[in-house]
This record gives sequence, structure tokens and C-alpha cells, in this order.
Amino acid sequence: MGTKSIKRITVIPLADMNQEQLKDLIQKGESEVIEFKGSLKLHNSIGEAISAFSNSKGGIILIGIEDSGKISGVDLGNNTLEKLANRIKLDTDPSIYPKISSYKLDGKDIIVIEIEECHEKPVFYKDKAYKRVGKSTHRLKASEMRKLAKNSGSKIYWDEQICERATLDDIDEDKVREFLKTAKLKRSLDIDPETPIKESLSRLDVLKEEKPTNACVLLFGKNPQRLFLQAETRCARFKGTKPITFIDMKVFDGDLIEQREDSIEFVKEHIRMEAEIKGTERIEKWEYPIEAIREAITNAICHRDYKIASNVQIRIFDDRLEIWGCGPLPEPLTVEDLKKEHRSILRNPLIGRCLFLAKFIEKWGTGTNRIIEKCLEHGLPEPLFEETSGSLVVTFRKYKVDEEILDELNHRQKKAVNYLKEHKSIKSGDLQKLFPEVSQETIRKDLKDLTNRGITKKTGSKRGTEYILA
Repeated sequence: MGTKSIKRITVIPLADMNQEQLKDLIQKGESEVIEFKGSLKLHNSIGEAISAFSNSKGGIILIGIEDSGKISGVDLGNNTLEKLANRIKLDTDPSIYPKISSYKLDGKDIIVIEIEECHEKPVFYKDKAYKRVGKSTHRLKASEMRKLAKNSGSKIYWDEQICERATLDDIDEDKVREFLKTAKLKRSLDIDPETPIKESLSRLDVLKEEKPTNACVLLFGKNPQRLFLQAETRCARFKGTKPITFIDMKVFDGDLIEQREDSIEFVKEHIRMEAEIKGTERIEKWEYPIEAIREAITNAICHRDYKIASNVQIRIFDDRLEIWGCGPLPEPLTVEDLKKEHRSILRNPLIGRCLFLAKFIEKWGTGTNRIIEKCLEHGLPEPLFEETSGSLVVTFRKYKVDEEILDELNHRQKKAVNYLKEHKSIKSGDLQKLFPEVSQETIRKDLKDLTNRGITKKTGSKRGTEYILA
């Protein structure tokens, strides 16, 4: 197979191939960019091939295909692909997130792993690095690793890479012009909105070799999901406090700016607007600070790892609102860093720069600080920043009480918490009325224990003593 064929295979996703084309690919046999594996049990062999392809031109691994090209198939369970993706991510350094798909050929299931060339080399599998030589995978020598590392010293980010399947015809000129108008107004960007599109995109640095980058497609594409199916935002309102029963659910596609606006509107549709009277003025107030929600959604869309086959998610419950990103924090940031001043480390610098020009982000590492500040000003607890299942999750809470804490409380204390959620404050006499058969001393102990646990705060003194949610 010549160089031209190799390039074609690495850049055309198998999702575009029908069964006959896939069979034809298998019949051509293994090559510098094609590897067969007969079974999923060949963990190490699969991992070594992933390292090798990542360190060279990229490639495709077909699992369930014998060396001879015979289709043997694999046993495909509900979580097989997810477990395989997680194992690859954990066993590679830097972590590799290949595209993994399943196909049925001759009545048998096969798995296809598509690996792109990694721009941060060498890629290790279990502390060893590999290269591709013809049809074989070989371990890299120390001198070869040093050479690879030196040559890949200037990191190329994913959003800066050329989107090989895109052309300028995939870019929406109206979106570009509207963006330029916004950026001119918000940041005084010195690009006239009537500038020819090709020149405008070049000056925004989202063209490379006169071809659209991944960032260009995601920001200004006519249909970004044709090229990046995973680039969606999923929003759901659940009944109660667990992600089981949907009240409403929507999946937003389109470009990143559209997804941001649609997601914010979804949140507004599913959280309450309250009114307070201050003096003679009626002040309307969302139950969560919209500025903080907007910041967190923008961060999730801007900083997500678009190589991962999952979506940004916004989950609304009775007692909290969660925003799930895709992928962990960029190194060396930690969850604790988000609560204090920290450097701005962009996973997608081109996307980040454009969102900055539109004044959607400030790019100075202050976004999470503003989120915390807005929640406290709103009278809410600090939001939680956690890494769950390899992704950053921001949780806005109405109260500090979650299901796990509630399980530790007795039935009187649970009743007190529910009373507080409705009435904002509670006195010992209020709880006494709910449980007239219980002594005053027991009631006082119940309320004191809630304060000791950090669930409530005590205000006032003597007969004016009351408790509010912390």
C-alpha cells in the first residue's frame, strides 16, 4: 500500500464506510496503518499498537479479525466499548481517547479503534513506548524516544489542527460576520465584518494552510455535528434528587455559541424566579445566580476535551444543578486550585480566544472565583468542584444537605430540614408543634446536632433563637 492510500485511510472515518467497503479494507490485509486483533483478551498487544499508531501516522485496529483476515467476531456486552475506552485512557500516557465503534459483518460483531497521530510524543503504554514498522509494532529505544520528544516539543492543540474533512463550504459566512460584529463591539476587534470570509478567518487564526481548523468548524460550521457528532450539549430536568425520571430533556447541537445560548435558556425554563419586596421596590431573583450558571456552562463548552465521545451535560434536580464537562482539568490544575487565584490553562486556545473576543470569558483564571462569589452573594453555599468519572463537575446547591447527609439524620431532623426549605427559618417551638409527643430537651438536641453538622446556623438569642440553613 502506497503513501497516498495510507493517508486516505487515516483521515476518512470508518463511519463513512459501508459494510462492503469495510470488507474490502479487511481483504487488503494488515499494513502500516491497519492492525488485526482476533480477541479483546489481547490487552497488551492492543495497547502496544495504540502507542505505535499514536507515535506515527495514526491507524486503525480491527478487533474480531484474525491475522489471516478471517472474521471471528467478539462478544459485545452493554459496556464493552466504554470499558475498552477507559482501559486505553488509563494505560496510556499521555492519555489517548480514540474513536471506538462496533460493526456487524457476516452476522458477527467487530470493534474498530481509530487512532490519530498524537502531537505530544512519545505516547507510552504501561511505561513503554512503541513505533510502527511496516506491519509490525516495535518497542522504541531510548534514543528514539528522545528524538520524538524533541521533535514534538512545540505542542499543537486539538482545536488548532486542520479538520481534514472540512472545506470553506462548511463554514457559515453569516455566523462569521455576526461574530465579528460582536467582537468589534465587545473587544474593539480590528476586523471589519465585511472583510472577505477567508481573510477574516485567517486573521482570527482559525484557518491553517487555507483549510478550516477544528475550532473553525465548531464555532462557525453550518453543521458541526456532521464532522463532530460528540460536540453536543445535553440538558435534563429530573424529578426529585436522582437522575432517574425525566421531566424534560433536550439535546442541543449547532455551533458552540448556539449551544451556549440554548443551554442557558433551558436552565431559565426549569428554575424558579422569585420576587422580593425591598422597601417599595419589587426585585425579581432567580433561585440560582444566572451569571454563575452562564460562566460555568461557557467554561464547560470552552474547556471540554472534544476527542472524548461524550457530551457536556446540564442536570437540574429539586435540590441542585450540575454541569458536567468532558475530561479532567488540564494539568497541572487541581480542583482545589479552582477555589483560589490560578493560572488560565486552556485546553482549546483557539476556541478560548474567540469566546474571549465575544466577551463570553475573561481568560485570566478568574471564572471559577466569580462563580463562587456570585453564589455567596446570592445567599447560596459555595458550589462544589469535583472530578467524577474523569470529568469536571460543578454543582450548584440550594443547601448543603444532600441525600447522603439526610440518611444520617433522624426523622425529626429530616422534617426540620424540609420545614427550613419551605419556611427559611425554624424555632424549637415550630419543631415542637410538629412532634408534640417529644420533650423540649430532645427537640433542642436535634436542632443543636443539625448546627454541629454544619447543616444549620443559629441566629438570635433566648426566645428569639431560630435556625436557618447554612
